[in-house]
Amino acid sequence: MRERKLGRTDLIVSAIGLGCNNFGARMDFAASERVVHAALDAGVTLFDTADIYGGRGKSEDYLGRALGSRRGEAVIVTKFGLPMSDAARPRNASYDYVLSAAEASLRRLQTDWIDLYMLHRPDAATPIEETLRALDRLVRDGKVRFVGCSNMPAWQIVDAVWTAKTAGLPAFVCCEDQYNLLRQDIEAELLPA
Repeated sequence: MRERKLGRTDLIVSAIGLGCNNFGARMDFAASERVVHAALDAGVTLFDTADIYGGRGKSEDYLGRALGSRRGEAVIVTKFGLPMSDAARPRNASYDYVLSAAEASLRRLQTDWIDLYMLHRPDAATPIEETLRALDRLVRDGKVRFVGCSNMPAWQIVDAVWTAKTAGLPAFVCCEDQYNLLRQDIEAELLPA
């Protein structure tokens, strides 16, 4: 399997990653474990999940259990910021929420660190500096190596990068957005930004 460096980070990832959003939703643990081990055996090292996937936590749980002693072979990407319960507060990127969401993800993933922790969707109720300060804390504590974002418009990413630079906080190292033959709207503003 070909490998490449993820942006300007020191993370080396397989050119093909495994999306784990079906774990716990369409796939039970046994099937998820088979997929994880087949992927690792084929040279896949990048595993992408989120706290919300698989019915609010099951995807992370299944991935962590399936990796087990092979955790060191994997680069884990997970995301936070979508409601984990029907009663969730709207501030899913606030300082306290980010720290508690990370701890919950670490428990479910059965790991001491997350390689790439991503804001899943913008939080209009929380200033980006507050979110970045929480992510900075996680990076300084060694619980997260790098931070990124997903589903953010270009202007918010530019604002986040500027805020990180001026406040001395970790900047987003990547964006995860839908891009394929049918959906190419990120070419208009996001890619140039």
